[in-house]
Amino acid sequence: MAVSPLSALTQLGQGSANKTDNSIAGDFDTFLKILTTQLQNQNPLEPLDTNQFTQQLVQFSSVEQEIKSNKNLEQLIALSGANAFTGVVSYIGKEVTAEGATTNLSDGQASWSFSLTKDAPSTTLTIRNSAGSIVKTESVDGKFGANAFAWDGRSDAGNTVPDGLYSLTVEAKDVDDNFISATTTVKGVVEGVDLTSNEPLLRVNGTTIKLSSVKAIDQTLTP
Repeated sequence: MAVSPLSALTQLGQGSANKTDNSIAGDFDTFLKILTTQLQNQNPLEPLDTNQFTQQLVQFSSVEQEIKSNKNLEQLIALSGANAFTGVVSYIGKEVTAEGATTNLSDGQASWSFSLTKDAPSTTLTIRNSAGSIVKTESVDGKFGANAFAWDGRSDAGNTVPDGLYSLTVEAKDVDDNFISATTTVKGVVEGVDLTSNEPLLRVNGTTIKLSSVKAIDQTLTP
């Protein structure tokens, strides 16, 4: 039974691009040996067609180029990953503004920003603790665009709440009592980077935010 040199080469080429590339010369020698054996054992009444022989050589060249392309792709991916790592680490120590509703109350101070798609004279801000319980509710006159909100860490009862993570919910209505879309953002200095997830996470204000949620980056000033 005739053996296809291309089929044999394909089997030999299975595995990582690195491993295959290192043995490509040996694979070519094997290809030639298989092809020679095929020629020696061909049916004299049905000799190997010249066009078929040429096709096998062309196919081998194609397989070789594909293996090299795969190896180059692996190298590009590795280089891209290294560059991405370097880029993310450079965020440490910088102040970022990112989409998010959770921030850290520290020394009785916490702040958020929220954006409205139009004026919202009836805007209710609700602050919840990490357990999801409401600790503060405040009504404000929301304006189109960016709005800043600072909290002194006091509850509706006037008590000082402990430092920790708190989230802000914005419910905005226009003059016709229609709900308006609102987006909250938080700001803080990047303290570290978590690369264990599919997307890098930045540690800011005691919590984590996705890299894709970052809207602005500022260089922090040394006191």
